[in-house]
This record gives sequence, C-alpha cells and structure tokens, in this order.
Amino acid sequence: MTSSGLFITLEGIDGAGKSTHIAALKEAFEAGGRVVPCTREPGGTRLAEQLRTLILNDPMDAMTEALLVFAARRDHILQVIAPALARSEVVLCDRFTDATFAYQGAGRGFDLALLSHLEQTVQHSPDRKDHAILQPDLTVWFDLDPGLAAQRLADARVPDKFESQPETFFRRVRDGYAQRMAADPGRFARIDAAQPRDQVWQQVLGNVRHRGWLP
Repeated sequence: MTSSGLFITLEGIDGAGKSTHIAALKEAFEAGGRVVPCTREPGGTRLAEQLRTLILNDPMDAMTEALLVFAARRDHILQVIAPALARSEVVLCDRFTDATFAYQGAGRGFDLALLSHLEQTVQHSPDRKDHAILQPDLTVWFDLDPGLAAQRLADARVPDKFESQPETFFRRVRDGYAQRMAADPGRFARIDAAQPRDQVWQQVLGNVRHRGWLP
C-alpha cells in the first residue's frame, strides 16, 4: 500500500450511485489508517459552494457556466485538494474536471478546446516546473443508462437545472464521459452502475485493490 497522497474522483450522472460508494470507499481507506477527506465539485470551499448555488440554479450561457465552474475549481484545488495531497491524505472527490467536459462540453455543446485551455491553466501548479497539471490518480466512472438513472431519481428531490434536462442531454453527457475515458484510459475505471449495489461496490473495490492502494 502506498503512503503518498492519492486523488480519486467519482464521476457519473445523478442516480448512478456515486454518493453511496464514496462513503464506502472512505471507510475502506480509513480502515487502513489513512486520513480521507471527502469533497465535491462544484464546491468544497466557502467560495466554491456559493458559486455552486449559482451554477446549479441560475440561468446563464455555457461560457459563463464554464468560467464559474473553473473559478470554483481553482479555489478548491488551492484551499483543499493540494494541501491534503501534500499531507499524504486520500482525497475523494464527487466529480472533477471530467464532469465539466461531459456536462458543459458534450451536454451543453461548449467549445472543448477552450475547456482544455482552462483545464491546463486552472490545474497547473506554479510550484511545478514541468508544466504538469493536477489530475486524479484514478477516476471511477459510474456508467448508467440515463433512462434508468431517471427512474432512480424520480420523486427523490426537487431537480436542479441540470437534473431537469431531457434524457437526450444526459445521453450526450454519457458520450462525453466515454470520450474522456478514451483519451486517458489508464486513469479511468468504468463501473457498470446498472448492477445491484453490492456488485457495483465489488467493481469499485476491485479497481482500487488492483492499483495496490488497499489490501
């Protein structure tokens, strides 16, 4: 087992089961003696949570939305993620940049080249001279058919402006996640989220164990 910092993100459309399994993953790492902060995007800091409220509820064009998402992400990285990794903690994050490419890029049709520029700029650390950007060590993608996700979410809560989008929007989002995985397959673990909860958890646990991070 590694004792260095780990950055693990959980991705997927609402209803895919991220929240359930981020809690189980936290318990698994804590059982091994690790410190495991859990966070989310947009959000994770006071400023980013304020921006989250705007992003999820207020009408705006795709560029404004993307800029707010990356502004929240910059504060999140500087205030929470980077310091925790420097302390060799295991950071579990409910969504990160892959969600921006899936939702704002594929879903909303925003310029992918501009999103890539923002990714390179916002996630670059001035302390690094190799121009590397912060990326997750592992991205667990809970892949679920949007129709099934909608059934799971029915009557669960009042939907925000994204959750109230039509099924065709979420099919584009799903395609966006698939494109991100195809571009960086070594970072991704695709989970069949249509399976029963125990089987989904075994997929998640198996992928983390395969990387030697849990016994």
